Amino acid sequence: MAGKERMSKASQSASEPGQALAEAGARVICASGDLTDSGDGLRFEAASNGETVPAFAVRHGGRVYAYVNRCAHIAMELDWQPGKFFDAEGEYLICSTHGALYAPESGACRGGPCKGAGLHRLHVWEADGKVYMREG
Repeated sequence: MAGKERMSKASQSASEPGQALAEAGARVICASGDLTDSGDGLRFEAASNGETVPAFAVRHGGRVYAYVNRCAHIAMELDWQPGKFFDAEGEYLICSTHGALYAPESGACRGGPCKGAGLHRLHVWEADGKVYMREG
């Protein structure tokens, strides 16, 4: 019972559901509705391995995924125009410079010069109509 009481008190102390997430080291990236399935992605900056790096979030198959915006083949940003990460069919993430193809759900190389390498995935999730990312 003590654990349930603590959870209840913690829930009551947060004025909004998202506030508890923010206090747990998460930050809002965007509203859930900002990302459409296989549509434009959202660019943002993220902390990764002690540095600030360009990153992006996309929606594919109804889920949100985020990655460091750096091709695994050669360290170039993927999008050919800001937010344009998908190939023409909306099936793969594509590097506009080298044509490397990545699976949106895992970041794994699916073709081109990336040869088995993958994108660096960031931890994101949806709650309360927003997309959150764990900092650090």
